[in-house]
Amino acid sequence: MKKRLLGGVILSILSSAAISATSIEGTGSSFQYPANKAWSKLYFDKTANKVNYSPTGSGAGIKQVSARHVDFGGSDKPLKPKVLKEKKLAQFPIAIGAITFAYNVPGVSDLKLSETAISGILLGNIEYWDAATLKKDNPGIKLPHRKVLFVHRSDKSGTTFGFTYYLSKMNSVWRSHFGAKKAINWPMPNQIAGKGNFGVSTAIKKNPYSIGYVDYADAVSNHLNLATIENKAHKFVKPTTARFAEGAKYADLDPKKDFYANIQYPKSGYPIMAATFVLVPDESKKKKDVADFYRFALQHPDTISKLGYVALPPSVVSKVDQYMNKNGMK
Repeated sequence: MKKRLLGGVILSILSSAAISATSIEGTGSSFQYPANKAWSKLYFDKTANKVNYSPTGSGAGIKQVSARHVDFGGSDKPLKPKVLKEKKLAQFPIAIGAITFAYNVPGVSDLKLSETAISGILLGNIEYWDAATLKKDNPGIKLPHRKVLFVHRSDKSGTTFGFTYYLSKMNSVWRSHFGAKKAINWPMPNQIAGKGNFGVSTAIKKNPYSIGYVDYADAVSNHLNLATIENKAHKFVKPTTARFAEGAKYADLDPKKDFYANIQYPKSGYPIMAATFVLVPDESKKKKDVADFYRFALQHPDTISKLGYVALPPSVVSKVDQYMNKNGMK
């Protein structure tokens, strides 16, 4: 009798836990996917609450949350306060990351790229790996006479926006002809596309003599070679978490502007930085559940720091919490 009674109590507790557990759906930025994946696993282990997030690209994330098809959207392109008001969305940052130049050149493992070389490749003026500019950047390295294959995103992407925003700040020709966008008609003659950061990473791995832009977390998980690049202070810097943190300190994330900020090309540190954001509908019945998840997530910075992200500093985490409260996410 006691065993039956105990079994009934346990089943009752498990049933109550299952009933009280929540589930939220999100989609968008592939840049923030590794962070959401790691946080959601830890969150489920601690709370039994589920967070399902699909890395469909920032453009899809903005579109889907605007249409109220998901509980939250992820985007690396921040929306201006005016746009947020029109769409009736709240916006807050969750992490800062870096966009790297990943490459696959057989026999080359320590490639350096000056701003001149980056501009030449992206504007289509450098077509071969043994171009004079690249040889000057890499003395002592035998570069092959092979065409440069550029790999870019096929989808509307916040990573593309962040990357082209950096190019626009770094190069006036790029700024006047192309600007910063989620999708670009790339000017170089030899190019292929991949869907999501994972798709770009896979294409680079499979295609010798290729180079492309990939978020650091995806590049590392795919064991890609990463270029050392020239920054705004005209120093060559490796893509390391210390250099990311140095660049991230210039981020101006202000809740009065709904945290709208583009932080690429800082004064020092790694030059291709980007914050990644979450968008939540004002009237959503699940907005408190979304906020509960990200409150939990932001209190566990080590979970994403080991993936190569720069966690938001405590001062910004506090501002995000106050912003959530102000926007009815208590």
